[in-house]
Formats: sequence, structure tokens, C-alpha cells
Amino acid sequence: MLDNLLKGMPGNLQDIFGQAAQLQEKMQKLQLDLAQHVTEASAGGGMVTAKVSGKSELLELTIDKTVVSPDDVEMLQDLVRAAVNEALRRSREHTAEEMQKLTGGLPISIPGFGG
Repeated sequence: MLDNLLKGMPGNLQDIFGQAAQLQEKMQKLQLDLAQHVTEASAGGGMVTAKVSGKSELLELTIDKTVVSPDDVEMLQDLVRAAVNEALRRSREHTAEEMQKLTGGLPISIPGFGG
């Protein structure tokens, strides 16, 4: 259907629409790839480790039993928060880097890519 619409358009416009369609396909593939990407970060010298997906979902949280103390719950909370936030930051950074590769560094904000 798109081919029929493009037949009557000037060459440059056809090229632009063709490039836009290719970019859209690449972005859809990238979005799927990024959703599968797992990012990991730790806090407290590895005592708490968090793994998040490219969709900013916490996949796994590992806590070394030596940091679990009913007398110091606040420290454990701080370590968990630090590990999860760092994993999310790294995931967003990875997404931004991959988007920059795709767009050639153009500052394009695209829904669903954390931009």
C-alpha cells in the first residue's frame, strides 16, 4: 500500500519516506532488544545486587545474609535503594547510547525509549 502511495511522489520525497520506514523498523527492533537487556549494579561492596530489565523492571534482588540485621534496617534499605537506582541509571544510559547509535546522535525524543 505504501508503495502505491509513493509511486506518484517526487524522488526525494520517496527517499525520505523510505528512510523513515527503515528507521521505524530499526527502532521497533531496538525497542525489543532493549526490553530484553539486563543491567546489574551492586552496593555495599556487592552485599546487595539488583538486576533490572530494559523496561525498568526489577528482575532480581540479591541480599547477602550478613547485611540483614534487625538492629540496622535503615542500612539495608539504603543499600537496596542504592543498588536498584544504580541499575536503573545504567539501564537508562544503555538505552540512550543505543538510541544515539540508531539516530546518528540526533536529539530525538521517542515515546517508549525513556527519552
